[in-house]
Amino acid sequence: MAQDWSRAGEDYEARTYGARQVGFGERPGVLVIDFQRANTDAQFALGGAPLIERAIRNTVRVLEVARRCRLPVAACYTSYKSEEDMPHWKIQAVRDTFRHGHPATEIDKRVLDPDYDVVICKTGPSMMFQTAAVPFLIRQCVDTVILTGCNTSGCIRATAIDSFQHGFRTIVPEDCVGDIGEGPHRDNLRDIGRRYVDVVTANDVIKYFEELPRKNA
Repeated sequence: MAQDWSRAGEDYEARTYGARQVGFGERPGVLVIDFQRANTDAQFALGGAPLIERAIRNTVRVLEVARRCRLPVAACYTSYKSEEDMPHWKIQAVRDTFRHGHPATEIDKRVLDPDYDVVICKTGPSMMFQTAAVPFLIRQCVDTVILTGCNTSGCIRATAIDSFQHGFRTIVPEDCVGDIGEGPHRDNLRDIGRRYVDVVTANDVIKYFEELPRKNA
């Protein structure tokens, strides 16, 4: 008998997936993942996806409030010296252009404040894998990590899992992350939202930031 996939969501709920909220903590930090020109500039093979453009616009709004509130912000890009120090990427555009000094690795100027943000080069999907991101968050006493960037099905998902495993409250504003296709974007948010993170909106995060001084008083 064929599986009735239409009931999959009900089955997860019946098995208590997503039964609890992670919730916002007392000290948030924002991670901006792979909004480099390779993914945001239509002149490159991976760039120009509408969901990623939407994510940038909303991330800009979140970052403006985060910096005004003096909250920690770290942005990353992915880059390598040569194919010898790359993982076995199956994406040809990554192998061709994600090289130190290539314009494709430049972080989009719309989301970067070089005088405020910590900038990290990563070499795997997760921003937290063998980088300075976790030590930075710990030094800043962060308990709540806000994830923004791309792609939802790749580097956002990988970082969400690592953030969860490091014990951070992990929040993903749906309209601050993007992917090439809506299907993978929705599917992965639904799945990590059942297991590891709270999926919210940019407006939810902005409201949280603005209410922090009163909440922590």
